[in-house]
Amino acid sequence: MSSVVPYRFSIILPVRNGGGYVKECVQSILSQTVQSFNLVILDSGSTDGTIEWLQALNDPRIVIHLAERPLTITENWARVTTVQRNEWMTLIGHDDVLYPDYLATMARLIDQYPDASLYQAHFDLIDAGGKFLRKCRPMAEKENAGQLLKKILENDINIYGTGFMMRSKDYDAVGGIPMFPNLMSADYVLWLKISSLSYKATSQQTCFAYRLNQSTTATTKDAVYIEALKLFVDYLIRSREQLSPAEDKNEYVKRILAFYTKRVARRLVLSEPADRENLTVSRFLEETKEYSRNFLDKDHPFDPSSFTDVRIAKLIDSTVITRKLF
Repeated sequence: MSSVVPYRFSIILPVRNGGGYVKECVQSILSQTVQSFNLVILDSGSTDGTIEWLQALNDPRIVIHLAERPLTITENWARVTTVQRNEWMTLIGHDDVLYPDYLATMARLIDQYPDASLYQAHFDLIDAGGKFLRKCRPMAEKENAGQLLKKILENDINIYGTGFMMRSKDYDAVGGIPMFPNLMSADYVLWLKISSLSYKATSQQTCFAYRLNQSTTATTKDAVYIEALKLFVDYLIRSREQLSPAEDKNEYVKRILAFYTKRVARRLVLSEPADRENLTVSRFLEETKEYSRNFLDKDHPFDPSSFTDVRIAKLIDSTVITRKLF
């Protein structure tokens, strides 16, 4: 039975050659119990019949925006701010699935927390074949941007591009998703910016599934990964007054740099030297120490080798033998 709510939603689906996944995704969207929505397709040059299949559905709720040429993922997601949307919007990956009560759950959450700026629900993690893997990590019902950032830095949250609801005007006000390389870490910045406008409200209901396919992060070259992560770090450092105004500047910066150092050191030690353009863990740590001087007072130096896991990564990466053994 269809439910009527006083909100109109737009579900934004960027896609290129979605294959069988996009069919499951679209069918899950069209099966929502709440029908006051449209599905906005941003196609970036599909050649696998995706568009023909969507057109054959002949569903008035589907609005298709074709690209004049094949677009990168970054270019395609940049189009979100250029297309007409309803008052409320959510983004979805073409291989993810909404459960029938997703929009109904979001409507109830908006009713409960009308002054929030970002809304989310709990979700399942599934594998490439759709098999259930586990539930997402528990989330608080209300979180401000600083609390959300703390969970990101501590790797204590499952946070992806699907499942968040926001006002279209707020999405536009923060400039949309930032154009980081391959959009890596860009969703973190987007959710922090929008939650900074007020706070994030989360339903305890489980109402969608995120598919753990091989991620863009895993297939991206190390140099590009580091570039994107550094852009995220730059944003965090510039935004301290907004994200953590009460925290001492130097301690805040060190906390962010520790997150950056550990992430990259681990990434490098797991990569082949040729894949990372011969950047070693040791050289990266020296570069990070120099980079940190841009943000810290002279009497508050940052030593990236002070962390046990980073020192271990440096040791493993120091010889061909230890890398092979690892």
